[in-house]
Amino acid sequence: MLDPLFKPITINRMEVKNRIYMPAMHMNMAGNYAVSDRLVDFYAERARGGAGMITVGYATVDERSGNPGNIGAHKDIYIPGLTRLATAIRDNGARTSVQLNHAGRYNHSMLMGGKLPVAPSAIPSRLTRETPHALEIPEIEEIILRFAQAAGRVKESGFDAVEILSGTGYLISEFLSPLTNKRDDRYGGDFEGRIRFGLEVIRAVREAVGNDFPLLVRMNGNEFMKGGTSRQELQEYAVRLEEAGVDALCINVGWHEAQVPQIVTEVPRGVFGYLARGIKERVSIPVIASHRINDPDLAREMIADGLCDMVAVGRALIADPFFPEKARNGHEGDIVHCVACAQGCFDNLFKMKAVECLCNPRAGYERSRALTRADTPLAVTVVGGGAAGMSAAVAAAERGHRVTLHESGGHLGGQLLLAGAPPGREEFLELAADLKRQLELSGATVILNSNVDARFLKDTRPDAVIIATGGRPITPPIPGADLPHVLQAWDVLTGDVTTGRRVVVIGGGAVGIETALLLAEKGTLSGDALKFLLVHGAESVEELYGLATRGSKDVTVIEMLGELGTNFGKSTRWGMMQDVERYGVKSRAMARVIGITADCVRIECNGQVEEIAADSVVLAVGTRAHNPLEELVAAGCIPFRVAGDALHPAMVFDAIHQGFTAGREIG
Repeated sequence: MLDPLFKPITINRMEVKNRIYMPAMHMNMAGNYAVSDRLVDFYAERARGGAGMITVGYATVDERSGNPGNIGAHKDIYIPGLTRLATAIRDNGARTSVQLNHAGRYNHSMLMGGKLPVAPSAIPSRLTRETPHALEIPEIEEIILRFAQAAGRVKESGFDAVEILSGTGYLISEFLSPLTNKRDDRYGGDFEGRIRFGLEVIRAVREAVGNDFPLLVRMNGNEFMKGGTSRQELQEYAVRLEEAGVDALCINVGWHEAQVPQIVTEVPRGVFGYLARGIKERVSIPVIASHRINDPDLAREMIADGLCDMVAVGRALIADPFFPEKARNGHEGDIVHCVACAQGCFDNLFKMKAVECLCNPRAGYERSRALTRADTPLAVTVVGGGAAGMSAAVAAAERGHRVTLHESGGHLGGQLLLAGAPPGREEFLELAADLKRQLELSGATVILNSNVDARFLKDTRPDAVIIATGGRPITPPIPGADLPHVLQAWDVLTGDVTTGRRVVVIGGGAVGIETALLLAEKGTLSGDALKFLLVHGAESVEELYGLATRGSKDVTVIEMLGELGTNFGKSTRWGMMQDVERYGVKSRAMARVIGITADCVRIECNGQVEEIAADSVVLAVGTRAHNPLEELVAAGCIPFRVAGDALHPAMVFDAIHQGFTAGREIG
């Protein structure tokens, strides 16, 4: 029986070899709108990896539709670069498309030389804090024309298709939504007026590219904006898009300012497939499901169950470009899964940086970080089996070195096992397993329960050593910190200890928040239990919500700084802080712990001393580097590198990238 994931599909007259569609994601790799070598290398690698169709972008339609980090399609001078990109993707086996978009009120005046962003109505953006210029009808007509002209350039450049972005809070969806469209002319008012702009863009693009050129639309299945366009209206909009000449629909979710998480780790895999199904049931053209589809089994199940015709695999192809080929060849166990941390992809955009990846240090550096074979293979000892050590061992082994990794404990993973312990963070456990598999594939030797010391170094005399011995939790000099009911967060996360009903967590960084949430969820309903009780009408929806968010412990977080969770990535932090409130975790910021007693924690806040009752106290005050080997290795004149927390405590992203660099630079 033919695998549904690898059955060809036809869009208009274009045949796509499989059902894996890489959606457009802003990479911030263009240079002043021009396609760069880095962008070409990035997408060529994903095409070689077996994706059926790749859409790049978004690309601009005029000077106010994006910024110089976007791909430009608003002038003819960008056609040669677009042609080079289309050729690189097509020559490596994938169909090609460009997504066109206008950011509307989501654009920043500072990125447009001080020009105001534009929108259907002058309603301030919650993202930029700017009030846009309300478009006049001649300006609307000009933008429609510019969409059509840009689509013509896409076709002229040799791409196989064009896609229009009609969602995510950008200009077309701003016209769709009553939240942002307060017009009283033909482009506003009722549903017919609000969909007019989007439909006119589609008709103009169709006329510009002709009937035989595939035209796709990426649209919201749900905006997740209270008072916005309803899900039922979006389904009707999909019907109207098909009538206007659209050949396929790619269904995404939410606006950038929506409060429902969309791409981060806590979002269950494939959870938004129901939105694609709701639209597929209304149209006859192919429908593509999106968001958190990072595993082939899930993808083929969604297709086989009729939720969609194709799957959009985006960040999962950043993490592992060869995801499709591995699945096609029966090597799914070799895939490195995206953990949905958003640290290197989405968060980098807020820093005005190009996209990178926690799981894949080569993403965006396909040429400059290529792993070439070493001229002289060396005997390399890697000490430490956490994220940095495993990453280093894989990179060194792939260069042809004889690598042996020594781990002092009985299993690999290090702090990835801590990161994956809290609810909704299980993807980090998957990453630990994926890195372990990459070690096996690389040919590196792994020895567990092995301590590397001076005698070992003298006896084995390796050619090079990579020190990735990690870190240790800090015990602060607080009176009472040595009491038996005072625990380390690491031990709580690994389940090695139990806590009482009243728990005070000292430290409001990432580890403290994750530990607090793990404890706060103790005693809440599981997903399976919630579904059972809901389906059988056992309790009211309101009661079930309470049972799903109110656990059996009273948890308080104490933080010296003014805010909690400051060392989370930006995309993750806002969702985690919502959960802190949602699960009833109390917090005290700008508070200093001055003592711990048998039944309370004493804090000083605003010059006042307070006592917080506690049956258990959990320390989450940071990590110190653990590097007992550097002096020994240096004294033995053995070349070495240090990576991960052994170098300095940081995030998983840093550990994996530092490990890769250390392994790559050996020899």
